[in-house]
Amino acid sequence: MSKVSFSKFNRRRLLGAGLTLLGSATLPRLGFAAAAGLTELHADLALISDVGANVLALRTSEGIVLVDSGAEQHSATLNNHLGSLGDGKVSALINTHWHADQTGSNVLLGERGVEIIAHAKTRAHLATDYYVPHEERYHRAIAKAGVPTTTFFTTESRTIGGQHVECGYLRQAHTDGDIYVFLRDKNVLAVGDVASPEKDPELDWYGGGWLGGRVDAMDLLLSLADEQTQIVPAYGSVMTRAQLQAERDMLAFLYEKTVELMREGKSAQEMFTGGLMQGLPRQFTDPERFLYSNYKGLWAHHNKLAPNVV
Repeated sequence: MSKVSFSKFNRRRLLGAGLTLLGSATLPRLGFAAAAGLTELHADLALISDVGANVLALRTSEGIVLVDSGAEQHSATLNNHLGSLGDGKVSALINTHWHADQTGSNVLLGERGVEIIAHAKTRAHLATDYYVPHEERYHRAIAKAGVPTTTFFTTESRTIGGQHVECGYLRQAHTDGDIYVFLRDKNVLAVGDVASPEKDPELDWYGGGWLGGRVDAMDLLLSLADEQTQIVPAYGSVMTRAQLQAERDMLAFLYEKTVELMREGKSAQEMFTGGLMQGLPRQFTDPERFLYSNYKGLWAHHNKLAPNVV
């Protein structure tokens, strides 16, 4: 197979998104004392970035609303940050999905009586052992206190301490339990690991994620965002809508090409050696792993690829 080239149009779009991101790096700093690992997005909204993964902390009149709880080994750091955001009381925790970096302090917070909100499938995974194939081990169920107490299937919306919080299902985008959290009053959209500006996009094929679902989910996120929306991924810097669009376009290109090559009978290894991951506007750290995960996910959804793929 000849080397695949990403279109010049999409190259320009990604470069433009990078320039936009640089322009958005200076965010308003209004209401919190300066601290390492803490970025002020608004007077009552902070991004905590030194707890294994990004965590959002929204201060309300009823207490702090957290989006994700970071990794377990960073629970003490998260606790310290909470103490710097007023009295540290947390009224609600929302998990964007069930991976350990997003649920590591669930037990700590649940033992304090914090309401934990998540998709129903996230609850199911956290309440039972689940297998991690690339590590050849089971991830054990977490203690009951850390299992989500409030779940939903499609959408969840409520007002907490005067702040509007909207959640929605992102079907099979990264896992089978991904959601977005839209802090509409702040125009801040938390997307978990459904967008990945700095790490290779991860497709947990064994946990229900696949590339087609990810592209569909990114289309939904783009429909929610405007040019001023601050988009918070699980890892890395706050994104603009333009940057999310650029990542979506790249993944849509890879989805279309891998479906085409699978129909020709190509394996993931043949796609890699054939140059599929070359010429992209972004360099992958481990392109072979990405293609393998994509390949496995596509076969898991073979009935969606084309009527004559069986």
